Amino acid sequence: MPLRISELVKSYDGHVVFDGFTIDFNDNEINCILGESGCGKTTLLNIIAGLEDFGEGSIEGINGSTFSYIFQEPRLLDWYNVRQNMEFVFERPVKPEYSRRIDKYLKVTGLWKFSGFHPPQLSGGMRQRLSIARAFAFPGAIMLMDEPFKGLDMKLKGELMDEFIRLWKEDGRTVLFVTHEAEEALMLADNIHVLGGNPIREVFRTGIKTPVGKRSSHEDEIVKIRKLLYSVLTGQGGEE
Repeated sequence: MPLRISELVKSYDGHVVFDGFTIDFNDNEINCILGESGCGKTTLLNIIAGLEDFGEGSIEGINGSTFSYIFQEPRLLDWYNVRQNMEFVFERPVKPEYSRRIDKYLKVTGLWKFSGFHPPQLSGGMRQRLSIARAFAFPGAIMLMDEPFKGLDMKLKGELMDEFIRLWKEDGRTVLFVTHEAEEALMLADNIHVLGGNPIREVFRTGIKTPVGKRSSHEDEIVKIRKLLYSVLTGQGGEE
């Protein structure tokens, strides 16, 4: 069942963030939530994950679902080593099948030989790679990503985006990916949802036909959608 949010109402200290907000996301695809910083993207993810409450409305398609969450910064425990940080999201004792999943994702992300290292001994890129590996190892039906590439240099961002695509292709789970960078959305998303306005609403949405991982920033479809996105983000466009 697709994830659908209907007539959502959410306020902070009298400030209305969402008022009758409605949006739906496709199953087993990467759905990008795009918009300026401070437009409610993270709040929306937290509501979906059950980390924040809301006033009115309904969320369909998540009953009984488990979530994997990749945050802006790697939320790792410095006193645990790499493997222990992977194990932390599972119930103890870790079941054999989950231990095998941990082994798998440590190997495919190149972190296996660093299993005994602690986060302060790792580079920033390795710490974020560990966060991505942990999210994929945990069998959450829905993966939430809150600007996981923010603040990274272009080379490292490209490497981690490629890593994410490679891992996602293995299981194709439903992903909700928050960013304020249009280029990240163009390279990673199957569907792009642009949020804006006050209160927040969905001002634009589009799908991308070219499969994730097989795109060029210069191909016709991407160039066309880029123009639409920048038109909407600069306030010159409208709903599709």
